Amino acid sequence: MNRPLPVVVGVDGSEAALRAVDRAAEEAASRGAPLRLVYASRWGRYEGAALAGDLEGPPERVDAVEIVDSAARRARARRPEVPLAVVTVAEEPEYVLVRESRTAALLVTGSRGRGGIAEALLGSVSLTVAAHTHCPMIVVRPEHADRVRPYGRVVVGVGDGSATSAAVCFAAEEARRRGAVLEAVRASRQPARETPDAPPAVGDHPSAHELRAAEVLDKALCDLPAGVVARRRAAEGHTRTVLADASYAADLLVVGAERRHRPYGPHMGRVAHGVLHRSACPVAVVPGPE
Repeated sequence: MNRPLPVVVGVDGSEAALRAVDRAAEEAASRGAPLRLVYASRWGRYEGAALAGDLEGPPERVDAVEIVDSAARRARARRPEVPLAVVTVAEEPEYVLVRESRTAALLVTGSRGRGGIAEALLGSVSLTVAAHTHCPMIVVRPEHADRVRPYGRVVVGVGDGSATSAAVCFAAEEARRRGAVLEAVRASRQPARETPDAPPAVGDHPSAHELRAAEVLDKALCDLPAGVVARRRAAEGHTRTVLADASYAADLLVVGAERRHRPYGPHMGRVAHGVLHRSACPVAVVPGPE
């Protein structure tokens, strides 16, 4: 019998990372998977002062043992039945987490936004890893854990790229596991006219634009697992904005990560990048084909 792949969570001593540990423990329990806590000891060069602030001490006194012990205690208290492994590596955190993602079922990280404009920003490690991860990755902010109740809704963005299929499959499985409704959202901009000499749309007749959106949604949801309740929604507007707005009434927002290869390495598409900065709920980034 094959062992299930682990859920991996990056820890760094921050409150954001401890919230990520909570989420990772729950994800591992729901999958029947082990949990793997990973601490890269060079994390401090990125945000050492922030880590020290969370641990109530100066950077030079932030101790790796204290960080991993705190995270392990948190995970055991949350889900004592989940098998737990702790890994400390003297490497750059983004390299470690990307490497871990090759043999993981799921990667979970926290964000590092703090106050004002910073609340809309992610730390450099989370963004870098999201652009390179080999497995689905969930990014959690501390404020996400303060929600009063679940909404019973998983939202997935349906685009035209190669990552959409993987994102929908992941979102459908998350909805099944949670007993939630899957809402597939297709956002697009309405062209000024379907043809240069076409009259404005009148009455209830759908335009070619609307028919195309319905067709894409139907195709994306044609092979869902049994028991998953799905809703389709076509929306007018920029995809990043539509999905960010939808996140306010969702438990999880799922987006596909289209790889944009540039001279200095792969980067995420604008949609995934945008919702990671703006989502009001945890975001799952699902990589497309490599």
